[in-house]
Amino acid sequence: MQHFQYYIDGQFLDGEARFPSVDPASGKEWADLPEARESDVDRAVNAAEQALNNGAWSKMTATQRGKLIYRLADLVAANTQKLAELETRDTGKIIRETSAQIAYVADYYRYYAGIADKIEGSYLPIDKPDMDVWLRREPIGVVAMVVPWNSQLFLSAVKIGPALAAGCTMVVKASEDGPAPLLEFARLIHEAGFPAGVVNIITGFGASCGAALCRHPKIAHVAFTGGPETARQIVRNSAENLASTSLELGGKSPFVVFADADLESAANAQVAGIFAATGQSCVAGSRLIVERRVKDEFLTLLKGKAEAIRMGPPLEMATEIGPLATRRQQEHIAALVGKSVQSGASLVTGGHRPGLEGYYFPPTILDCDGVNSPSLVNEFFGPVLSVVSFETEAEALALANDTHYGLASGVFTQNLTRAHRLMKAIRAGIVWVNTYRAVSPIAPFGGFGLSGHGREGGMAAALDYTRTKTIWLRTSDDPIPDPFVMR
Repeated sequence: MQHFQYYIDGQFLDGEARFPSVDPASGKEWADLPEARESDVDRAVNAAEQALNNGAWSKMTATQRGKLIYRLADLVAANTQKLAELETRDTGKIIRETSAQIAYVADYYRYYAGIADKIEGSYLPIDKPDMDVWLRREPIGVVAMVVPWNSQLFLSAVKIGPALAAGCTMVVKASEDGPAPLLEFARLIHEAGFPAGVVNIITGFGASCGAALCRHPKIAHVAFTGGPETARQIVRNSAENLASTSLELGGKSPFVVFADADLESAANAQVAGIFAATGQSCVAGSRLIVERRVKDEFLTLLKGKAEAIRMGPPLEMATEIGPLATRRQQEHIAALVGKSVQSGASLVTGGHRPGLEGYYFPPTILDCDGVNSPSLVNEFFGPVLSVVSFETEAEALALANDTHYGLASGVFTQNLTRAHRLMKAIRAGIVWVNTYRAVSPIAPFGGFGLSGHGREGGMAAALDYTRTKTIWLRTSDDPIPDPFVMR
């Protein structure tokens, strides 16, 4: 079995306890992992605070910080294949996606390396003639980052990159379900030359590690990606230290197809939106809302594409859908599909666990027209698509917004004015028009409602890791007048 360590204050350590990681493709243990507990968390946070306030990091210029982030980007690019293989082995995500995604992760670090010395203050034209006033942007402080197992190198980059650019220090908690890639990534942090304590990477379980991290009195901000229930617990914990939070949560994203759309292109986008990454994506387009007069045609096209998807070992480049990350996830999806069929949803394809070793589940389509199906409301986090139809644009919009979530959405139409109406009216943080599942370090990413708050990506994310300081300078040599009157 491979042996991993966590990274605290510039050192690789085994920690108080160990636990195994299971290969989702085989269901067998393959790695030995460190389990951080409260004492480890305390050590990591204290190291981050020391680096923030007193260490070499606190004395670096923004340009110097940017050069270190550039170095990290180059190391990520050089180690893409190794990191991709680890992520695939530990989470079951197919190698053709992890290798492409992690190569692009390097561009996120390059983007934020360039931003490091572009975070500017401002001069205020204050309404007092004997005062000069300006604003400084300073690091928000020590940041706790709680990262899920899916796309973890990407979902950590959108936190680590802007936080480093802003000058923060951090403790990153990798998910206990597949943390190996992030623990290996720590070696790149070390090789890049970041001072000890700037980035600390640990893993462990919620009660003994995650909760201790989020409520630690020296944590200033918590950046979390995951589900709403865990987010509620994080917010409760942050009440202990009054840390600010950014929450990138789940979704039940609508995928709206009008009759005038390019159906072949829309079907390919729908496959990408729900079956890529085995559906384990927060932006999964899991609710297909299709115009009734093309529903049968579109479903026939989509069914053929779903059944042609190649399921197999995730480390083989030809594989298009691999296993789910955990047995728990496989059982959740199977149970929810069963409840949906019992409620009246029709199984178009898939729906049954294949006879394969590991945590596999096939591409599944449920026709939910006229049915109050649980699949339309609950997030599967798996390769399951629920379908309903509409007749009017108003009905399509109502169906799209009929959710407590609001992360992503897709609209497929050749009608430009209709597209503009819908992109304004859909309540979601992201609207993709005639495309889906496209990302860039330049574009902010985040949602509304139960999909959380705050944004990752773009300049806005870097600014979220800063706080403003207002500087007042009195320019008069005259004595201060009446001290009992506010100036």
